[in-house]
Amino acid sequence: MKTVITYGTYDLLHQGHINLLRRAKELGDYLIVGVTNDNFDRERGKLNVCNNVLERVEAVKATGLADKIIIEDYLGQKIDDIQRYDVDIFAIGSDWEGQFDYLDEYCEVVYLPRTEGISSTMLREERQKTINVGIVGCGNIARRFVPEAAFVSGIQIAGAYDHDSAVLNGFVKSNSLPCAYPSFEAMLDDIDAVYVATPHLSHYGYCKQALLARKHVLCEIPLALEERQAQELYSLAEEQGIVLMEAHKTAHCPAFNHLMVMIKSGAIGEVVDIEASLSRLLPDKSRREFDPGQAGGSMYESAVYPLLPIFKLLGTEYRELNIYSRMENGVDIYTKGVLRYPNAVCSFKIGLGVKTEGNLVISGTKGYAYVEAPWWKTDYFELRYEDRNKNKKFFYKWDGEGLRYEIHEWMSCIINGRLGSSRLLPKESIAMARAMQQFTERKNFMEI
Repeated sequence: MKTVITYGTYDLLHQGHINLLRRAKELGDYLIVGVTNDNFDRERGKLNVCNNVLERVEAVKATGLADKIIIEDYLGQKIDDIQRYDVDIFAIGSDWEGQFDYLDEYCEVVYLPRTEGISSTMLREERQKTINVGIVGCGNIARRFVPEAAFVSGIQIAGAYDHDSAVLNGFVKSNSLPCAYPSFEAMLDDIDAVYVATPHLSHYGYCKQALLARKHVLCEIPLALEERQAQELYSLAEEQGIVLMEAHKTAHCPAFNHLMVMIKSGAIGEVVDIEASLSRLLPDKSRREFDPGQAGGSMYESAVYPLLPIFKLLGTEYRELNIYSRMENGVDIYTKGVLRYPNAVCSFKIGLGVKTEGNLVISGTKGYAYVEAPWWKTDYFELRYEDRNKNKKFFYKWDGEGLRYEIHEWMSCIINGRLGSSRLLPKESIAMARAMQQFTERKNFMEI
């Protein structure tokens, strides 16, 4: 049996793709199709993919031409796949002529003629919608949002609003934005979607107002500090048929998503313990983070990060959450939380005035995953086992500030009519708000 392998993105699968697959199939008896995953495309600068990897795999499967479909995750995988599947022929479109000659050492390389007059790029340009986005809140995080948005297709920043006119005008001028809106209402009248980057306590109000105006929303963390508020916002978004996302950059980080998939697939067995830590030493106690009147403190500022892997892997229905905090001037400069599940226990440590090792350790019945600090900006992780010869290291690229990943997912949901992202489910976001509410109400809370 002669085995053929080919690779592609297969975004907006069209007749040109089908013709290439058919030609590849005719070269042998068994066709393996490698579909590049979303993260691999992003590493190559492709932030304009309209269909996510699952949709693209299903489209290739529907052609009936592939005998086996695999996911391309990393550079150099083609050689590994050719050897793993004992491939006889590597086939690729003629627009790649000469670029894969190095594979001649492993199998025959064939460049197939492309279908002229059609491409994914042409189709994207035809169907591409431009989403006009307004920014409310012109602080530090918003200053990172503007340059990161430049890496994502389909988004256009129309302008910004801030209650402080001096801050607003300076922000608009420094970022060359078209408009400094005189009010939030004026901005909502002129845009399709809004990025909420204001202080914590105003998130709920701005989000609700935008959702009622039928505007898509990307809200900085935390979305809300009360479970009821988070539930209300997601229900309202669903009723309005629009996208509400919490801007949790770790949730959309390529390496973090790969780690979650591997662990859910049983790479370290059943998860029985998760330890996650994140801390900063902020010497300036006049900052907002230390103001109890502005929801300052470690829990409100950082809890969404360590709670993410816990809720992703063990679910949101924990039996008990015990919280231990060191309080100073009305805010927690350090908090440790312990969550108990039926068959697992988890802990997290967060601090603004106490420093701790900021790693992530996920323990299982077959091994454990280790992610060194800063794990919330994951670009490397290890799977470790009793037999050290089985240990594996995984490396990924983390681009820029990382906000482009969440912006891309937000735009992708809006443009493709998906009302939410599986990378941060509404129930997970709501559970984070519930945990912060338990802290607010001092349920199972002890000062240290």
